[in-house]
Amino acid sequence: MQIGLIGLGKMGFNMCERLRRSGTEVLGYDPHVNSSDVSSIDALVEALPPPRIVWVMVPAGVPTQETITHLSQALSPGDLVIEGGNSRFSEDIHHAKALDARGIGYIDCGVSGGIWGLENGYALMVGGSEEHVDRAMPLFDALRPEGPRGEGFVHAGPIGAGHYSKMVHNGIEYGLMQAYAEGFELLEATELVENVPAVIEAWSRGTVVRSWLLDLLVRALKDDPELSGISGWTQDSGEGRWTVEEAIRNAVPVPVISAALFARFASRQETSPSMKAISALRNQFGGHSTSRADAALDQVKAAAR
Repeated sequence: MQIGLIGLGKMGFNMCERLRRSGTEVLGYDPHVNSSDVSSIDALVEALPPPRIVWVMVPAGVPTQETITHLSQALSPGDLVIEGGNSRFSEDIHHAKALDARGIGYIDCGVSGGIWGLENGYALMVGGSEEHVDRAMPLFDALRPEGPRGEGFVHAGPIGAGHYSKMVHNGIEYGLMQAYAEGFELLEATELVENVPAVIEAWSRGTVVRSWLLDLLVRALKDDPELSGISGWTQDSGEGRWTVEEAIRNAVPVPVISAALFARFASRQETSPSMKAISALRNQFGGHSTSRADAALDQVKAAAR
């Protein structure tokens, strides 16, 4: 089997390698790396024998839209596009319609596995027609973890279902990470626990909170027991926001995921306007003292010495 893969970043490059290990012929293209097999999208399409399958692994938003638009003009009827980035599910409908108008098939595929997917395999959540999914199944089987197909792959539904499933997956991920992080901070705050990394590692087996994410936290703490070399500033990919938006639209309470998302927003504030307002209000109604920002900063610096 032969496919083209556009986007050779951390995920795309490793996916290429895993597919090649399975015997799949992969032509990779990325304008930003030196490991491209071809010089352009047009060259990629020309090098693939029809009917073609092209897998897209580029950042969500404009890069994905531009790539899909280009492919809609370059590919031929009977070809198939698999969009494996972290696009919003609502965009899949537009991508599919644009391609369908030219007789080109479309599958949206949520991919989970990160940098570990090369060796461990990727969890795949796909949306699309049964016909298109069956056609691409050898690729999905090559990429997913070993074992029963249903434990690493799902045909979740029609177009958009794959990315919707991945969106919810990432929302859950936000909540899990936040819970582990808060537990770590509480352990660090008490004088009773003398070896925080050891406590967290002890949770790795036999406990109800064990998970791969916990294993990764153990790994991070072995590299830096106090995480002193890491900033607390935390980005969000957008999927946590979309999960909360969908929860509001469907009137589904998601307090944990929402709190985890807002915690990431808080991590990016050098100072908190809302907490300044609270301090000011306490002073107004109760006469409670307030601290000048520069004085508070001096206290933080002194404590760090």
